[in-house]
Amino acid sequence: MSIDTATAAKVAKLARIKVDEDDLPALAQEFNAILGFIEQLNELDVDGIDPMVSVTPMRLKRREDVVTDGDQQARILSNAPDAREGFFAVPKVVE
Repeated sequence: MSIDTATAAKVAKLARIKVDEDDLPALAQEFNAILGFIEQLNELDVDGIDPMVSVTPMRLKRREDVVTDGDQQARILSNAPDAREGFFAVPKVVE
């Protein structure tokens, strides 16, 4: 697939990027280089290769999902200018 200057101008307009007319040939050339690299990647045989998150096989450290510092409702609400029934009270903003 080859990108011409008209297509490059259309892509720039869709991306809302202002590109001068003089810069359109260079932009089209960059698009063609990117598409060429993608075509080159498509030629690779990746059958049987598992997707990976990192280049080194590793597992993220995990911790048990437990509450360690809960039950502080009274302490947190002590800073509130207005608290009612265990919640922050705020003035009504929509009528």
